[in-house]
Amino acid sequence: MGHKVVVFDISVVRALWETRVKKHKAWQKKEAERLEKSALEKIKEEWNFVAECRRKGIPQAAYCKNGFIDTSVRLLDKIERNALTRQSSLPKDRGKRSSAFVFELSGEHWTELPDSLKEQTHLKEWHISNTLIQIIPTYIELFQAMRILDLPKNQISHLPAEIGCLKNLKELNVSFNHLKSIPPELGDCENLDRLDCSGNLELMELPFELSNLKQVTFVDISANKFSSVPICVLRMSNLQWLDISNNNLIDLPQDIDRLEELQSFLLYKNKLTYLPYSMLNLKKLALLVVSGDHLVELPTALCDSSTPLKFVSLRDNPIDNARCEDGDEIMESERDRQHFDKEVMKAYIEDLKERESVPSYTTKVSFSLQL
Repeated sequence: MGHKVVVFDISVVRALWETRVKKHKAWQKKEAERLEKSALEKIKEEWNFVAECRRKGIPQAAYCKNGFIDTSVRLLDKIERNALTRQSSLPKDRGKRSSAFVFELSGEHWTELPDSLKEQTHLKEWHISNTLIQIIPTYIELFQAMRILDLPKNQISHLPAEIGCLKNLKELNVSFNHLKSIPPELGDCENLDRLDCSGNLELMELPFELSNLKQVTFVDISANKFSSVPICVLRMSNLQWLDISNNNLIDLPQDIDRLEELQSFLLYKNKLTYLPYSMLNLKKLALLVVSGDHLVELPTALCDSSTPLKFVSLRDNPIDNARCEDGDEIMESERDRQHFDKEVMKAYIEDLKERESVPSYTTKVSFSLQL
């Protein structure tokens, strides 16, 4: 018997596969159109976009407007580009500070802390400045390794009581915010070394519980509304630097000499008429800065050239501050003026420390003209 030979027409097979491929591509296109119009796909896209923004620490206000999420890639690129620009403009010394244990945030586009921060409880330092953030969240108690809370020049109006849970906290800087009170729980941070509450303008007292802070060496409560030296400050036995300038002090307590370790005492821009003789018992006092226009009595030994004390009397010139109708503008200009004043004084004191001979007084004319 002979073999059967099967003959195929290649063109028929080719036409069959081309038809199937064409139908499959048509189905893919139709499915893609369906998915594009599907609400589920839109939700998935928005969810992925929000997750990416949170991962990069981008605040919700930057991509959510009136309840709608802008998922455009250009928006994400723009935000990242702005962040890189701000980062490149930071001082070089800040770059040295960056590490896996340091959190840094700056810029007026920030109105709240990023959600991802809550999960980074290993952090030891927060450096947050020049933002519109008003509230420090209560979950700060989770950051048990926290050493430094550097929060100057924000809009913070309240510190949570949970801050007292930070047993390892060494430095707290809440200068130039909008604080009217300090939580008494801060007294539980027994390892605190530096406390800066300057420039809040409305702060009038410190809680007595801060008397527990026996390790504090630096306190700055200048540019506020203190009418007397807080009792808790007098009980900080290791205090070396005290700046209570630019307040409403009329006199100093007679037991000011309890601060036996005090080395620098800044009192300028108050309403002091005399200095108590008990100040002569501050044997380690090396720098005393006061306003001279109201003083009518002071211990002559303070000006004795045989003492190591650098006594500086600043003669303040009255300034007629122009008042704007907008109260917020007055407050902001006052904060700026106070900040500038502190920077000038800081530079002056640094220069003073390097000088061997110091005049018994200096004028503040050049300072006042710039304020």
